[in-house]
Amino acid sequence: MKLSSKTIHRLRKDVTGYMFVMPLILGIIIFSIVPIVNSFWYSLHNFNGFNKFEYIGLRNYQQLFQYDTEIGKVMGNTLFYAVLSIVLNLSLSYLLALSVNKQTAGVYVVRVLFYIPCVIPGVVMSAMWTDLLSTSGAFNSILNSVGLESYTFLNKAETSMPTLFMLSLWGLGGGMILWLAAFKNIPRTLYEAAEIDGAKKFTCFYTITIPMSTPTIFYNLITGIIGALQNNGTLMLAPLKGKGYGNSVYFMAVKIHIDAFTRFKFGYACAEAWLLFAVIGVLVAIMFKTSKWVFYDDE
Repeated sequence: MKLSSKTIHRLRKDVTGYMFVMPLILGIIIFSIVPIVNSFWYSLHNFNGFNKFEYIGLRNYQQLFQYDTEIGKVMGNTLFYAVLSIVLNLSLSYLLALSVNKQTAGVYVVRVLFYIPCVIPGVVMSAMWTDLLSTSGAFNSILNSVGLESYTFLNKAETSMPTLFMLSLWGLGGGMILWLAAFKNIPRTLYEAAEIDGAKKFTCFYTITIPMSTPTIFYNLITGIIGALQNNGTLMLAPLKGKGYGNSVYFMAVKIHIDAFTRFKFGYACAEAWLLFAVIGVLVAIMFKTSKWVFYDDE
């Protein structure tokens, strides 16, 4: 069957398009889909990463739920950190964006200064905080210079989690940028109509700004849940291989890393990763199921 010139031209365009996106497609397959499938297959094995690869079915998952004495503490720490850090970051970045959403002198410089921490590489940031929070670091030197005692930060179980909450505020500038973008998309006519009707600033904020920002709030909640539950920054900050004293900052992602690369229980670590994936999936599904409060312009 002979193809028409129009069909041949269309096929050539399709092939050209697929050639351009092929690197991305191959990257997704090789570096995302294949590792995901492999991790599930490994979770069904007693695999030490080297010469031991024994099929054991669901025994890794059974051990995870029945015999692992660390899992309760780890999941409790992870969920506690996720809830509080998301609330703190969302609310404070929102207030920060409101405070710099003005056309005043120097406001652009302030925005840049708040956003600069977001572009610092994670390794550099971890090294910086490790130095600043040490017993002889800059923070304690400042406290000692004004006659106050040194703060323990990550060197004591009681102060480890509050220190992490403080460090999580370092990236408020990233959330600020998203909120500013959301504010710019709110039609000015809504505020003008409200002002004509005699609405005060707080009324405008409660009835216009917040409802019109709900898509961004929803987006930040989803990404915040996914990011906070996978937090493993303590690996480079906290003592005892990232667990902290008294397992105070022992998170699920840290446990996965330790079980895989310290205890060489790769199959078990993969099972833990799938448990974390399931928890994140359930929470995100709940968020989408209860997202009727999100307001979109076309509604």
